[in-house]
Amino acid sequence: MEQKHELKNTQRSKLITSFLSTFQKRVVANPPGVCCISTHIAYLRTARSQTCGKCVPCAKGLEQLENMLQKVLDGSADMDMYVDMLWLAQTIKETADCAIGYEAAYMVLANIKNFKDEYLYHINHHRCQSSVSVKVPCMYNCPANVNIPGYIALIKDGRYSDAINLIREDNPFPTACAFVCERPCESQCRRTLIDAEINIRGLKKFAVDQIHADRIPPAPRMVDTGKKIAVVGGGPSGLTCAYFLSRMGHSVVVYEAKEKLGGMLRYGIPGYRLPKDRLDEDIKAILAVGGIEVRLNVRIGADVTTEELEKEYDAVYIAIGAQKGRVIPIKNYDNPNVASAVEMLDRIGHGDIPDFTGKNVVVIGGGNVAMDCARSAVRCGAASVTLAVREPQVDMTALPSEIQGAIEEGVELMTMYAPSEIRVDENGNIKSLITKPQITSYYDSNTGMPMVRDADKEEYEIPCDVIFMAIGQSIVSDGFSAYEKNTRGCFITDATTAMKDHPGVFVGGDCVSGPATAILAIGAGKVAALNIDSYLGYNHHYRMNIEIPESRGNMRHHMGRVNLTEMSARERKKSFCPVENSMTHEEAMQECGKCLRCDVFGSGTMKGGLL
Repeated sequence: MEQKHELKNTQRSKLITSFLSTFQKRVVANPPGVCCISTHIAYLRTARSQTCGKCVPCAKGLEQLENMLQKVLDGSADMDMYVDMLWLAQTIKETADCAIGYEAAYMVLANIKNFKDEYLYHINHHRCQSSVSVKVPCMYNCPANVNIPGYIALIKDGRYSDAINLIREDNPFPTACAFVCERPCESQCRRTLIDAEINIRGLKKFAVDQIHADRIPPAPRMVDTGKKIAVVGGGPSGLTCAYFLSRMGHSVVVYEAKEKLGGMLRYGIPGYRLPKDRLDEDIKAILAVGGIEVRLNVRIGADVTTEELEKEYDAVYIAIGAQKGRVIPIKNYDNPNVASAVEMLDRIGHGDIPDFTGKNVVVIGGGNVAMDCARSAVRCGAASVTLAVREPQVDMTALPSEIQGAIEEGVELMTMYAPSEIRVDENGNIKSLITKPQITSYYDSNTGMPMVRDADKEEYEIPCDVIFMAIGQSIVSDGFSAYEKNTRGCFITDATTAMKDHPGVFVGGDCVSGPATAILAIGAGKVAALNIDSYLGYNHHYRMNIEIPESRGNMRHHMGRVNLTEMSARERKKSFCPVENSMTHEEAMQECGKCLRCDVFGSGTMKGGLL
């Protein structure tokens, strides 16, 4: 009998685990725009179901807390109850015996404080704020708000030109993003409720591989307004702003300090990830709209001043990016064989491929720039490439696919080692990097990630000849002294990207947010263009009204995700040729068929749009 009882419990445990796996998918796919109080109640009910019932704060207190939250949601709470909720949550947090109780109370307490305005709105108006409405997850999470279900449906119908044009309604870099976008759109894809998120970037790549962006007729340009705007910076943010302003009928002059357009897409991302001829397709398509003049090799402050720009143009958009790499000022960091990863990638972007044959290379850092630098060093013939990373692998900011790609190509990953000194020989040549082992510590309240500190272990020496530091980027703004910046050197703007005390000057991209992704820079450029258009007294509607196929219902049976394949590591690491293969037609059609058309089913009805 005991053995049967144990088997029964084992089976029960498996069933619960299976259910919780589905429950976890439900949490991950939580639709953006839902009422935060409903979400908090759901969390609290889950916590209550786990309590053992031994201590009063957990067993009874969480139930009372849940009832109070429900009254707030129902519109029957008042300010006295709001104060009581805070007191009760604090009491449970301090007196509950186990983590089930005190962690649940801590989360509720934090959420009540973080969403104070929504709680008070419910108490005072007995309903949700007007902004609370279920959104289309992929569109909402895309910084450029691209109509993703729409272009997937167009790809499914074989209308590749229309699919690319629909992307370009919000993002003029369909090709570049098809190669390097970090795909935040997939983070809450509702398809995970059934199987796995749709490979949205892979489908975009399939589309631009069928017909190149520069072979599609440019979008029509509206009637000339007679307004002239200066765009400082020819990277993704600046060119995006120029593209939309030009489509609205404004004239744009782009000032670029380098000899070619593209910014960090050209000079910061190696060719094996983003081939430069494919980047040029997007840039040619942007310029083909017309009304955009490009002035290369122009430096602000040396060749033209911001004062002259403000005087000559009706508006100015500054998007100079974060183009300079940071270094750690440890001993011997100024050695000639120590450089920033950004500097190395910029050199490669200019076609100057370094020769590391026989050399041992160390890259310090755990982000995507570090991965690009390490994988590029492999392609430059390095005898060995080692990544020295201070944090554990799970906390590295690089994309998991980039980390995996580096490991496959032979890069040694050394996590939990912080650089402390660079040692040189008697001739001044680098001999090794001295690192200090780390141990995880308290969580950072801002990032929610564990901090690390020096562990009580001996230092570890990594023999090397060349060292690259990939620990962040800074903004070079010597010619922009007239504009206010924060302590990190980022420009300070208001919510509309406008510069304080400088009417008509707008700023966006990495030079405002700090180093970020290409799609975030593109989104900033689009927002700036709309705000500049409004500042100039217009409200242009520039869309082409592409007809999107009607939904044919949902494919509800389970289907695995189509992942893009790559060249074998032994072959791809020999050159800077693109490593990623495209989907086949069969794969693309299967992946398109998985789209649940959340723009039609399961999104809030909002006049004038889907977001």
